[in-house]
Amino acid sequence: MEPGHTHDTGTCQAISELLASIGDKWTVLVVELLRDGPLRFSEIRRAVSSISQRMLTLTLRRLERDGLVTRTVYPTVPPRVEYELTPLGQSLRKPLAAIAEWARDHRPEIEQSRSAFDTANAGAKSVQRAPRKVALPVRSGRGSGTG
Repeated sequence: MEPGHTHDTGTCQAISELLASIGDKWTVLVVELLRDGPLRFSEIRRAVSSISQRMLTLTLRRLERDGLVTRTVYPTVPPRVEYELTPLGQSLRKPLAAIAEWARDHRPEIEQSRSAFDTANAGAKSVQRAPRKVALPVRSGRGSGTG
């Protein structure tokens, strides 16, 4: 945290939830697919063949709820439904592209680090630990709390 910046728990939780939502692998793929215009559910599903129908439905609903995607139902038989990025959703493309570029640029370093870690820890048993709770000092002054 930068000097002079304080965070309250509510703000930290909200940011964490939003980052978990937009950082989800399905969200990234769907946002990228919708970059050039609206698509039908079946078109998205075909393009992301590894996603289940249920997961795609949940992802699209979450994106719609967050204001990143619009869902348009056309009164045809059967009804035609299209999904499209909103201006807010379009604004997410640039930061996601930057993260993807960083991942491409640093992939060899990360793979090398993983390999070295795995080699160094090959004999150790994999133990899942419960997350540790860390007590942070409470700051006095403009707002206090953890986040």
